[in-house]
Amino acid sequence: MAPTRDNYSARVALYTQTTPIPPQKPPKLSMDSLQRTISDISVELRKEAEAAADEMKHKTLPPISEVEDAKCECCGLSEECTPEYISRVRDKFSGKLICGLCSEAVKEEMEKNGGKIEEALSEHMSACAKFNRFGRTHPVLFQAQAMKELLKKGSSRAKSLSPRDLKGSASKKGGITRSSSCIPAITKDIM
Repeated sequence: MAPTRDNYSARVALYTQTTPIPPQKPPKLSMDSLQRTISDISVELRKEAEAAADEMKHKTLPPISEVEDAKCECCGLSEECTPEYISRVRDKFSGKLICGLCSEAVKEEMEKNGGKIEEALSEHMSACAKFNRFGRTHPVLFQAQAMKELLKKGSSRAKSLSPRDLKGSASKKGGITRSSSCIPAITKDIM
């Protein structure tokens, strides 16, 4: 329904009145009604607290499972685990119980080999077995062996640059080559 001109004029007149309307104070509450309200609220709260306490009495807490000492089948690390956790780890890693550190290593190995968990697990277990056999008893030799393997991997990727092989091709490749061997200087110092 469209507003009429008279209706509109009455609205404008209401908003443009010059005499202010004095604000009215809210009615005062008697002290009796205020105390009665407070006591009603406290009774309700007490009922809720009693109901919650009764509910807790009837509710039993789940049993706490005992922890047991579990040994990693890869590295030999022992940690305290619940039986539920042990079963979850065994389900995830083909019946093998491995620690958290080894599980991360297996995940990294899985990313390398395309997501095959069996291969990643066997690769990591063989690396751990090799370390446990040799690395724990002879850490310096184990480190030297690891460096040797790194150098073998690097040499298969890049050819060795010797002065005899290059003879004028150093400027083409832009690499730095050695000018002479240090072996004669070392043998001279020894003798």
